[in-house]
Amino acid sequence: MEDGRGLDLIKLTTDKLSTDAVSESVTCSSCGAISLFIGTTRDHFEGKRVVQLEYEAYVPMAELEMRKICADVRRRWPTVRHICIHHRLGVVPVTEASVIIGVSSPHRSDSLEAVKYGIDALKSTVPIWKKEIYESEEPCWKENSECLWTGSRAERKTT
Repeated sequence: MEDGRGLDLIKLTTDKLSTDAVSESVTCSSCGAISLFIGTTRDHFEGKRVVQLEYEAYVPMAELEMRKICADVRRRWPTVRHICIHHRLGVVPVTEASVIIGVSSPHRSDSLEAVKYGIDALKSTVPIWKKEIYESEEPCWKENSECLWTGSRAERKTT
């Protein structure tokens, strides 16, 4: 990883995500900061008990959009060295990670700002859809309120 080029590492997977793997993939001897964002499945939403989430994606477009996010990060924060974005697909139980973003840079301000930008951009541009599975109600596909393409469509109920 020390050949002078920054790495953009993206992955969509049904496997459990590893914070250690993401952190190690962005580690760089010339960087004094590694920032991580870890998005996990919480056990409730609007008073409903959530059992698990299920994610689906249009993988080719999702990967393309994730690469665009990496390019945008590099334009905005030129000192960023390595970027890693991993997103889980399929079933994600409560407390497990759905998304992990890691960024390394020489100083903390750039990596912290880049990680925040990365998750905000991912939620607004990457075609990944989430279904919440509740303990006592029908499952519900959820739209990210940040999504650029959702407009004001209502949530879709499914059985």
